[in-house]
Amino acid sequence: MGERVRFASNGERCDGYLAIPGGGSGPGVVVIQEWWGLVGHVTALADRFADAGYLALAPDLYHGAVASEPDEARKLLMALAMDRAAKDIAGAASYLAGRPEHRGGVGVVGFCMGGSLALWTATLSGDVTAAVGFYPPMDWSRLSPRWSNYAGKAAMIHTAESDGGSSASGIRTAVESITAAGGQVQVYDYPGTQHAFFNDERPEVYDPDAAGLAWGRTLELFGRRLREAT
Repeated sequence: MGERVRFASNGERCDGYLAIPGGGSGPGVVVIQEWWGLVGHVTALADRFADAGYLALAPDLYHGAVASEPDEARKLLMALAMDRAAKDIAGAASYLAGRPEHRGGVGVVGFCMGGSLALWTATLSGDVTAAVGFYPPMDWSRLSPRWSNYAGKAAMIHTAESDGGSSASGIRTAVESITAAGGQVQVYDYPGTQHAFFNDERPEVYDPDAAGLAWGRTLELFGRRLREAT
């Protein structure tokens, strides 16, 4: 079980859920929510990363609001101020880097809208050296990423077939831009999957085989990029 914490966010404050690995220390991972908010699925993922040896922090980008229906979630997402979200996520990465339990590098992982935000974060924060996006759907024009900041960094993208897989325009833009900047990017397609196939609280779309494969690939990237920074 983790704990609620509050951290600095470029002159403001943000709350989040922090999970500390059983070994007492490890690399940092920022876990970015889906459009539902900081719900139990997200805090459980932070705990899961802690079980894998990572110091995990899930920032509350909606600042207390959560949704249980798609219409509610859509409204929260549309109301999300991207400049504030950027500060909150970068603040989370900085907070992890400064924790006494931190050893190694800092990565970021996100799901659905959080997948796009995770890939975006690596263009904003010097603390983040590896980013993983699960089925990122957002229009990059709303985020205006500075792709050139991916030089020397690594990214991984897990795509769902229902979203168009690796051929979707937003995925192609990210891959081309990260590669052009001198970053490394791996993209994985998961045939037959639906959007949110990693979310085991949504049985209508959850795919345990694809989720297990994506989890293993994510840990491999973080292990290679974050633990080597120790």
